[in-house]
Amino acid sequence: MIARIVRLSCLALALLGLAAQVQASDLPTFKLEMQDGKLIPPRIEVPAGQRIKIEVHNTGKSAVEFESVELRKEKVLAPGAQSFVVIAPLRPGEYKFFDDFHLNMPQGVIVAK
Repeated sequence: MIARIVRLSCLALALLGLAAQVQASDLPTFKLEMQDGKLIPPRIEVPAGQRIKIEVHNTGKSAVEFESVELRKEKVLAPGAQSFVVIAPLRPGEYKFFDDFHLNMPQGVIVAK
């Protein structure tokens, strides 16, 4: 009985994870390359009022951390790694982000219009 409950719980969690991945793939998607502190592009224009996905790719030789205090998002990536962050609908405005492992480099900005 307990084993069945555990199996059903694991199945439910797996299905929830799959549903989240499917939802993330339907979002407006923007690409960001991080290269040892350099942000490419440094400015990302997104639609206001919509959830968005930012695909982050570390093309540098050291670890990077996408971070935005305003958006309450952070993601650490090893060299060569790729991942993504999903951002809740934004009000029109500018939202700064940076590489927390390379604070001496210029920041980037997400502009919601």
